Amino acid sequence: MRLPIVISAILVASLGLSTPVISQPSIQAQKPASNSFALEKFKINYRLWRQKKISNYRYEFTRSCFCLPKATEPVIIEVRNGVTTSITYKYIKQPVDRALFEKYNTIPKVFNIIINAFIQRAKNLTIQYNPILGYPTQINIDYDKQRTDDEIFITISNLQQIK
Repeated sequence: MRLPIVISAILVASLGLSTPVISQPSIQAQKPASNSFALEKFKINYRLWRQKKISNYRYEFTRSCFCLPKATEPVIIEVRNGVTTSITYKYIKQPVDRALFEKYNTIPKVFNIIINAFIQRAKNLTIQYNPILGYPTQINIDYDKQRTDDEIFITISNLQQIK
């Protein structure tokens, strides 16, 4: 009769040894992601955009950030001959304070935001591009994972060439 009790005790003890201690979180080493692939994709798409030589266009622009509410509303940006001619709120069709969108009011300036993120070695940088024209359609930047409120998320959609 003692043998089954001894076997049960050994099984219970062995299960207890393989159970992690709750007060100690498991630590997993994470390899930092390489930005070389993102940089190559950037170069390819930037070159594609420049090759298209589009100087008259309009696009919808939205950003999410820790900034003024008026700066996060969707806008329509129109560019002629490479110069911004108008920025209006998408839904109320009224002009915006241009200073709120100065860094984003042309596609080349949006590419500059990405270049800056590479230079500043942003901790997280993910970018999606339009496969035909090469312009960025989504940009997600977190410059420093230790800081709050430094993240920015940009969406560019409905880019149309205009005459």
